[in-house]
Amino acid sequence: MTDGTVFSLPDLGEGLAEAEIVAWHVAVGDEVHVDQPVVEVETAKATVEVPIPYAGTVASLHGEPGDVVAVGAPLISVTSGQAAETEASGHVLVGYGTRNGTGTRRERRGRITVTTAADTGDETRTIAVVSPLVRRLARESGLDLSTVRGSGPAGLILRRDIERATTRPAADSTVQRIPITGVRKAMADKLSRSRREIPEATVWVDVDATALLDARAAINERRPEEPVSVLALIAKFAMVGLARYPELNGRIEDDELVLPSAVGLGFAAQTDRGLIVPVVPDAQAMSVRQLSAELARRTADARSGSITPRQLQGGTFTVNNYGVFGVDGSAAIINHPEVAILGIGRIIDKPWVVDRALAVRKITELTLAFDHRACDGGTAGGFLRFVADCVESPVSVLGDL
Repeated sequence: MTDGTVFSLPDLGEGLAEAEIVAWHVAVGDEVHVDQPVVEVETAKATVEVPIPYAGTVASLHGEPGDVVAVGAPLISVTSGQAAETEASGHVLVGYGTRNGTGTRRERRGRITVTTAADTGDETRTIAVVSPLVRRLARESGLDLSTVRGSGPAGLILRRDIERATTRPAADSTVQRIPITGVRKAMADKLSRSRREIPEATVWVDVDATALLDARAAINERRPEEPVSVLALIAKFAMVGLARYPELNGRIEDDELVLPSAVGLGFAAQTDRGLIVPVVPDAQAMSVRQLSAELARRTADARSGSITPRQLQGGTFTVNNYGVFGVDGSAAIINHPEVAILGIGRIIDKPWVVDRALAVRKITELTLAFDHRACDGGTAGGFLRFVADCVESPVSVLGDL
């Protein structure tokens, strides 16, 4: 390698053409080694660290925090270094996978130290900021973070704090303008495409979930250290249902319905960065306990911001537990390019007829939105009725688990 070698922003995958520089981990004059993470960038999918495939001395940084860099554009230049051997390089891209080595994710929690001058003297205080999206929103809004009071733990500044503090005057009123960027923009684009391209239909059914809750209580009583969630139980019922109605686990490609052999289970997760859909691969092969643990782990990763783009890929069927928001039903939007999404409403006490007598039971509403190109109403209704029957009588599905 000759002096002045330029390392360009690598292909980040998933059709991502650019990334925003969040923070540099090196400065001009620093020595770097092969596979050292040198910069943190944010894409529409996630925040990741980019390792450099060269060793040497940093000659220049091609951009400042906040700059958007296109894939293939210069990122950093080094001099008097050596390129990594093709088979020896460890990290391909932190958060995207490696070749012969394993990467470690760096802690992204950062604190900005701000010094302000006052009549009584100088005052230095620390502002807790975790999310790069929070920093971006503040920067785009021209908001001084030192004026924001964080509502999170230990004064952590969250997105909602920026949104509350950001207002712009209109002609006759004060309005709030929130930029749609990053993950929120990516999800908005995906949902908009779904509405444009998919001829969607919806079926729903009210279900007596009393037996389901009793079964869950019995399961968790035996092993309280590994609790099973209602979402995991219903998702497992859906896995069995998809084996019977595989059309709902497919995708439309041109004039073909493509049916994969495995289920990539997506599930809607609400985070400070917006709605995202983590994916559990090969979900059909997991036990209920394994599935429940994986759903909990990936939800925590999504909300902490540590989930990787790879963990958002490969979905074939999605479940959405909107009941946690206290609503009964929803006409959910299909997660393109999938062909179906199963929604779960809140479980509440309602009058219900049992053996010709009126009783108070635990009732929920299940909703299935499906792509009418993939199947007709008979298939969609058959699948939804199967899942509903499993909820009403969990023991009936034991032979298929």
